[in-house]
Amino acid sequence: MKPFSKESLIEELKQIRNRGWIKTQRPNNDGAVGNTLEDLLGIKENNLPLPNAGEWEIKGQRADTSSLITLFHMEPSPRAFKFVPKILLPKYGWSHKHAGEKYPHSEKSFRQTLTAGQRTNRGFTLIVNHEKKRVEVSFNSNYVDNEAHETWLSEVAKRIGLDELDPVPYWGFDDLYHKAGTKLLKTFYAVAERKRENGIEYFKYSEIMILEDFSKEKFISAIESGLVLADFDARTGHNHGTKFRLKQDAYIKLYGSIKHI
Repeated sequence: MKPFSKESLIEELKQIRNRGWIKTQRPNNDGAVGNTLEDLLGIKENNLPLPNAGEWEIKGQRADTSSLITLFHMEPSPRAFKFVPKILLPKYGWSHKHAGEKYPHSEKSFRQTLTAGQRTNRGFTLIVNHEKKRVEVSFNSNYVDNEAHETWLSEVAKRIGLDELDPVPYWGFDDLYHKAGTKLLKTFYAVAERKRENGIEYFKYSEIMILEDFSKEKFISAIESGLVLADFDARTGHNHGTKFRLKQDAYIKLYGSIKHI
């Protein structure tokens, strides 16, 4: 990995900004703004739980996007229960759309993006429990869309019943902060304008910020207000992992210090 000091990284980012329009390095990729920036800086993309520029994380977004940023992967506790493959998928899953075609007839899916303060049409949500200092996954069958999921709900009733999840899957506040802090403690954040010419996307890094003082309180507040979501993406043959994702325009709200370069 190419080493950077804070000062050298600022200078390289200024040079990239001053270049104007730059051809994307990662076509048709939601993370292309950040990926292109990493390529220009000579940083190899990695999935390690460490900042990707020495002590600093590099993040980027399109100025006009509504897509989500994946912050990190983290399975719910208690880990010994292996909630996704052992409980959520077999007990609350539904037939995969490619079951019997691409996958076996028995292939199930459990894909839910959970937001605090609202339930999905299958009855799931996140609850921020300040008393127990944890973020919980909740199920309430009264919120299931019976017209769309009547058959699925009857199957859940036979498999496990329609009561609240027991035990409750959760993420502790401290565990979330520790996990997020390893990636987001100090961040260079770039916002890029974009255009297309002959079907090719170009970026202009018009705004670059230094974000410091990542705050546990602000992070938990962002979950509670629906700015941070938990995304389950599993099927019988493979669990793609549980991700915490952030609405892009809310990224700077996680920090106590924001400085524009």
